[in-house]
Amino acid sequence: MKIRALAFLIATALVVSAAGCSANSAYIRGTHVEDTSENRTIIGVVERYRLAVERKDAPGLMKMAAKSYWEDGGTPTGADDYGYDGLREVLIGRFQRADDIRYSMKYVKVRRQGQRAYVEVIIDASYTISASGGEQRMDQRDQNELVLEWDGEHWMFVSGM
Repeated sequence: MKIRALAFLIATALVVSAAGCSANSAYIRGTHVEDTSENRTIIGVVERYRLAVERKDAPGLMKMAAKSYWEDGGTPTGADDYGYDGLREVLIGRFQRADDIRYSMKYVKVRRQGQRAYVEVIIDASYTISASGGEQRMDQRDQNELVLEWDGEHWMFVSGM
């Protein structure tokens, strides 16, 4: 009798624990991001961006970028920094050299601060480039932060593209 009572208590505790975890830690499917309507909307915008990269849709990507877009190349000189107009040149240049783009993202975190959203992603990409020795398949894995800003109607990218 004691074993049955103990088994019942353990089973009950597991069910209650599992129910509590699922209610308190609901994530957007396939992500590590809390499931809220705002986070779903933001990830939806980033997914449109991801698909536009795979299609090499530079005009579509430019429509997603804010006029205040700024990319800091991460070097102290600033020689590789560019704004909205530079983004167009960078996208066109990269897309001219690349084919068969596969661009996937794992969503790690979405953080809001005022009118901005910071989306941490892990990128897993591959593409083919034509080189003097023939075509080469390139693989890239990287962590990135995409920064979007609410303009009153849409979430627009201000950096990270």
